Amino acid sequence: MIEMTIESIRVSLMNYQRVVILKEKASDRYLPIWIGPAEADAIAVQLQEVSVARPLTHDLLRSVIEQLGAQVNHILVNDLANDTFYARVVLDVHGDSMEVDSRPSDALALAVRAKVPIFADERVLERAGVLLDKDGEQVQDSNGERQKVAPEELERMSAFKDFIESLDLDDFDKRRS
Repeated sequence: MIEMTIESIRVSLMNYQRVVILKEKASDRYLPIWIGPAEADAIAVQLQEVSVARPLTHDLLRSVIEQLGAQVNHILVNDLANDTFYARVVLDVHGDSMEVDSRPSDALALAVRAKVPIFADERVLERAGVLLDKDGEQVQDSNGERQKVAPEELERMSAFKDFIESLDLDDFDKRRS
């Protein structure tokens, strides 16, 4: 398990879909995950600390979990199959660990509310993670060496290709300020 942070939420100019960008805490590897507009808004509202008059669905979920005596421990983006990401919400229920299947977008919206760590399975990062150098060029690790991504590898990641090529690392730096 690799710890991640939510770097940003973006809107693709190609199709107006939302993409949440997770960033590995210990490196410049990113994991873009397409999410729905409602979930993007739910994550953004919490990250920007916008107060809402009534609880949103993910606020309700957190409240129900807590009222039942459980706590969210962490979330894990644990699989990628057929261009679909999968996640698990890991709960502490009276000292026992329980895992609940979830869409990554819902798990992330819950994680930001519960203020718990976000993890990604190394296998998911190997398949869909994008490593960028300081110039914004895509690179990949191969036996510990950094190499430019081969064209066929970029084609394999076609769902993310246009978005990845439009990433602006300067914009990431502004978000940190």
